[in-house]
Amino acid sequence: MTWIFFALLSALFAALVAIFGKIGIQNVDSTLATMVRAGVMFVAMFLATVSLGKLHMETINSKALLFIIASGLAGALSWFFYFLALKMGPAAKVATIDRLSLVFVLVLAALFLGEALTWKTVGGIALMVAGALFVIL
Repeated sequence: MTWIFFALLSALFAALVAIFGKIGIQNVDSTLATMVRAGVMFVAMFLATVSLGKLHMETINSKALLFIIASGLAGALSWFFYFLALKMGPAAKVATIDRLSLVFVLVLAALFLGEALTWKTVGGIALMVAGALFVIL
């Protein structure tokens, strides 16, 4: 179950984004901070792609490229609003609300990808929303 290990690492590093970001933007404009973060991410991912020998742009067809670009724009907007919220609010509460993205993923995946939205999933969504409300209130 390698994917679980990687997902846990993703969660750990996402938590560090909130902590490092909150410390970093104390006296910095959140838009500028987001731009710097995006630049660092670009360089890091470019270096990883090149060093792993995976820079094969010809393997991306036009439909895939369109959706990857849309994903990039959605990610940029997410970072923009995340850092803006982080600048104004407490890191733990901002991160908690941000993690409600999972609720949106579950609902949108059911609507657009045909993934199952079972009673168990709906119950989990309700618990996540309730948990977020407990943390932020």
